[in-house]
Amino acid sequence: MFALTNKVAIVTGASSGIGRATAKLFAEAGAKVVVAARRQAELDALVAEIEEADGTAIALAGDVRDEAYANALVDLAVDRFGGLDIAFNNAGSVGQMGPVPDMSLKMWHETIDINLTGAFIGAKYQVPALLERGGGSLIFTSSFVGRTAGMPGMAAYAAAKAGLIGLTQVLAAEYGAQGLRVNALLPGGTDTPGATTTTPEARAFVEGLHALKRMAQPDEIARSALYLASDASSFTTGTALFADGGVSINRT
Repeated sequence: MFALTNKVAIVTGASSGIGRATAKLFAEAGAKVVVAARRQAELDALVAEIEEADGTAIALAGDVRDEAYANALVDLAVDRFGGLDIAFNNAGSVGQMGPVPDMSLKMWHETIDINLTGAFIGAKYQVPALLERGGGSLIFTSSFVGRTAGMPGMAAYAAAKAGLIGLTQVLAAEYGAQGLRVNALLPGGTDTPGATTTTPEARAFVEGLHALKRMAQPDEIARSALYLASDASSFTTGTALFADGGVSINRT
């Protein structure tokens, strides 16, 4: 049910954290994976790791805000592996944090562009390729921030992640009849390299926000991405799927 045998997937933000764990899991499930991020060395190491486990992957480094890069990722999937069945637009950045009056327009645009515009550009090229193969699964990494919680100092990030849910819903409605499923995945706090740089006090605070009183490991979020990518979610589209450890409902 969760197999991705003979499927072809693109995973952005794959050099670390959720994207890296998801690329490895997709490959383990049988997919041929195109891994994307800005850091070539980290992508090369990921490809080597996947290949050592008898998986298939290829890397292309670039910036998700670059339209030519989005096009090149799809072309690579089609040229090397014959098409595209799954696209996981996971790349993102918290960006500048602080009160709105103190935020520069440059930093606002940078956060929106990485999180929202980059996903739009990706989908622009991914959708036609997905439809060529009969539909498939298009996934965006959104967040509970901007959906169920207004976190002070995170206006640009929240706006971008909320926008991804709107994009998800429109694409799901536009292309559902052609077999394309589109969903947003909303992780809670996740133990990624960025998160580990916080102080012990800050980490304890974040953990306490969750009903499970801990942060997720990247592979836990990857398993939810695998569900959305696989036939296990064949009647799931247009959703905002929480994998957030109960942060959205916790009040204790």
